Amino acid sequence: MTSEFSLSRRSLIAMLAAGTGLGLAGCQPRLSGLFTSADTHPGDYPTVQAVEYMGRLLEQRSGGRLGIHVYPGAQLGNERDTLEITTFGGLDFNRTNLAPLNSVEPMTIPPSLPFIFKSVDHMRAALDGDIGEEILESFTQHDLIGLCFYDSGARNFYNTRGPIFTPDDMKGLKLRVPSSDLYLAMVNALGANAVPMPFDEVYQSLAQGVIDGAENNWPSFESARHYEVARFISLTNHLLTPEVLLMSKVSWDKLSAADQQMVRQAARDSVPHMRKLWDARVASSRETILASGVEANEVDTTPFAEMMKPVWDEFLVTPQQRDIAQRIVKLGETL
Repeated sequence: MTSEFSLSRRSLIAMLAAGTGLGLAGCQPRLSGLFTSADTHPGDYPTVQAVEYMGRLLEQRSGGRLGIHVYPGAQLGNERDTLEITTFGGLDFNRTNLAPLNSVEPMTIPPSLPFIFKSVDHMRAALDGDIGEEILESFTQHDLIGLCFYDSGARNFYNTRGPIFTPDDMKGLKLRVPSSDLYLAMVNALGANAVPMPFDEVYQSLAQGVIDGAENNWPSFESARHYEVARFISLTNHLLTPEVLLMSKVSWDKLSAADQQMVRQAARDSVPHMRKLWDARVASSRETILASGVEANEVDTTPFAEMMKPVWDEFLVTPQQRDIAQRIVKLGETL
């Protein structure tokens, strides 16, 4: 897995030692009782608060022996950077979106596909059951332990030009996407021009007309203030890709079986807490955005979803991936 990432081990260790004061001796995991965890989101974000809640559960259940210190706000680098740190034990936990893992683990592709989930309830039902367990288990071969899934919300397109009602309205739009082959393929298939760009460059690029729009969930649209310059949001709900909480297998293997079970249970118990925080944050962000005068429009997503068949065919390349995708779709038909 290490070869998938760009930073060298030496630069990662230097970044940690200089930027966080963790004092990694030989980059060994620190299991004196206080685990470390990374998150790119700010400290008040639901994923950060969920891992902090998990830490409090561990502290209570271990009699103060275990806990978690979270480094939010990308203090330790972006998700690709911190994933590498986690694989060799420089970090104990890492909250990341599935997108950076798509090129590493094929089983992360199905829940990342556009329009595979009909709703938030569909996504949660799939990941809370056997499907989610199979995906979490797939991380073990990459020196990571998959603990649980968190919400990342429904993603919508927003732009500076006007509302999007049909795929024809997307033609020629320059839309920012994360550095992900799947996102690139999705946006280009819809007739727009996908522009890979770091998230922290989006606001200025929108304001200067370098790009016409982007796509994200309500909390990110609000917290990054993109709504100040992109005054149209179209509710395509094209992605419901989840977040995942991972633990370094190096750190995991240092734990007793009882502590492993305690960690796994605390992670799972943090999920309802995260979802409650997330739903409240979505409602609050949406209210703030709409109160500012941003124009939001409903969308018939059927023609958008129909254009995704070539994308699905391109990225579902193994029998296991196709099986997971089919089971997700079938589950949605029962809800």
